[in-house]
Amino acid sequence: MEDQNLSGKEAINKLKAIVKDVNIAMMCTFGQHGHIESRPMGTAGVDDDGTIWFFTNDNSDKIKQIESEHGLCLSYSKPSDNTYASINGKALVVDDKQKEKELWNDLLKAWFPKGLDDPDMTLIKVTPHQAEYWDSNDSKMVVFFKIAKAAITGKQYSTDKDAHGNIKF
Repeated sequence: MEDQNLSGKEAINKLKAIVKDVNIAMMCTFGQHGHIESRPMGTAGVDDDGTIWFFTNDNSDKIKQIESEHGLCLSYSKPSDNTYASINGKALVVDDKQKEKELWNDLLKAWFPKGLDDPDMTLIKVTPHQAEYWDSNDSKMVVFFKIAKAAITGKQYSTDKDAHGNIKF
């Protein structure tokens, strides 16, 4: 299997497509004593330069962790479509009312009942450095068949050449 290596506009378009399709990321940060802590986060948006945005409460532990150690990992997973992505980047806490207004949707009221006027709301801005993705067009049944065939024939299972790749920013 040959990996795809994407960069520039092609890389950002691939990233945006995966993030839009999956939407929920496991955000992994460094907690106390260097332990990795993870939590699900809804992606608020992806800019044309690949910057990924999240809304959060400015009193959360993840904010303290990001302010202490800017590096993080985002993992996106949609097993029903065989779509996965792992994104490494730098995170910053950003208080930008204009950006909040641009990214806002009414579903966010579940976490921020006061809406855009919520004083505890802030943004996390993630600037990706590197990403890796797995995105097969095959259905679960086709993937299962290919795995079974490989097991029966003794040949190694492989995906389509475009199903795995690296994204450089």
